[in-house]
Amino acid sequence: MKRGEVVLVDFPYTDGSASKVRPALVVQNDRDNARLRDIVVALITGNTSRSHEPTQHLVDPNMPEGASSGLHGASSVLCRHLYTVRLSLVIRTIGYLPAVEMKAIDQCLKAALGL
Repeated sequence: MKRGEVVLVDFPYTDGSASKVRPALVVQNDRDNARLRDIVVALITGNTSRSHEPTQHLVDPNMPEGASSGLHGASSVLCRHLYTVRLSLVIRTIGYLPAVEMKAIDQCLKAALGL
């Protein structure tokens, strides 16, 4: 698992009744990705209505910057929705965001975390 990869995660519901497979972006540093059994991810949603907000970032797979994402349509990375998930919940990697997109994600994370 590497920072910038887009992965499918089997997110359990908070009440434990079920789960839902959703895309997420690995935002944790690669050193910890290599040595720990869990990763920090930002949730990805197909709802782009708030993608203009500083805590969200639009990824469009029809544009060169988003072509490698593996996403099927325009999506928002929700930098305010960070989760720590066990590697066992990661189903597979579907793509990645290039360095230029990850720089924008860094700004999004700074806005979300008040850094």
